[in-house]
Amino acid sequence: MNVEKYSEQEMVNACVSNNRKMQEFLYRKYFQTMLKMVKRYTDDDDEIMSILNNGFLKVFKNIHTFQFAGSLEGWIRKCVYHAMADFFKVKNRIKYDTVELSPEIEKVNADGEQNLFEYDLLKIVDILPQATKTAFKLYAIDGFTHREISEKLGISEGTSKWHVSEARTKLTKILTNQGINNIAYEK
Repeated sequence: MNVEKYSEQEMVNACVSNNRKMQEFLYRKYFQTMLKMVKRYTDDDDEIMSILNNGFLKVFKNIHTFQFAGSLEGWIRKCVYHAMADFFKVKNRIKYDTVELSPEIEKVNADGEQNLFEYDLLKIVDILPQATKTAFKLYAIDGFTHREISEKLGISEGTSKWHVSEARTKLTKILTNQGINNIAYEK
């Protein structure tokens, strides 16, 4: 049975009817695309498979709600993305109390040039604890606000600020220990 000869509507209707062969074909047809998407967020093979399996489980549990308003691939991508977000919310759930910080946001002073390449800096950032690293990357690299980070990770804005501050403190200490002393922060 070649999946390419079936329309999206035929595939969806067969999956709604719990046709296992069509579910397998749908899974195989979109697996590689979804795998590439998930690999952008994690490189751990176990996490990738867990996310993909949960994502496709959501697809098959909810396929009866697909309205044919957009592409089936887009709808599947949305289901897998939500499964991935759920996975990282649970994984990164932090049990810290909210820490209030001053409203002044510290910015790294750009004149601390030390011939460090981006790759070297990212390797140092990867040393940080998972939750702190994630919040710091979202803020400093991806440009998310603390509100967006709090929504994405399921933490409070204060906790997001604390993680970014903690990352800066630890990174400054690591860089200082490596002989890079002129890292300055503006307030």
